[in-house]
Amino acid sequence: MYAIVEIAGQQFKVEKDRYIFTHRLTGDEGAELVFDKVLLVDNDGKVSVGAPTVAGATVKAKVLAHVRGEKVLVFKKKRRKSYQKMNGHRQDLTKIMIEAINVK
Repeated sequence: MYAIVEIAGQQFKVEKDRYIFTHRLTGDEGAELVFDKVLLVDNDGKVSVGAPTVAGATVKAKVLAHVRGEKVLVFKKKRRKSYQKMNGHRQDLTKIMIEAINVK
């Protein structure tokens, strides 16, 4: 059984007892979260597609940790103009564990 869920503006394919990294969510470590923007549910071959969401379907998750992603380096240069700029960025992420996919 899996579902396609919209979390923090992004769509994720989630399954029970799997963890995913999302953009930083509110909530402390160990907090329970419920997502109700379920776009698709596949229950052993029975596919339910929402228009735009599946009615009565929710995904329950638990916050495991708040972490930071890998560093991304951005280097800009204009040749013969003596211009160089180096920037770095690390995205704040939340690691969540999918506990249940509920369909009514």
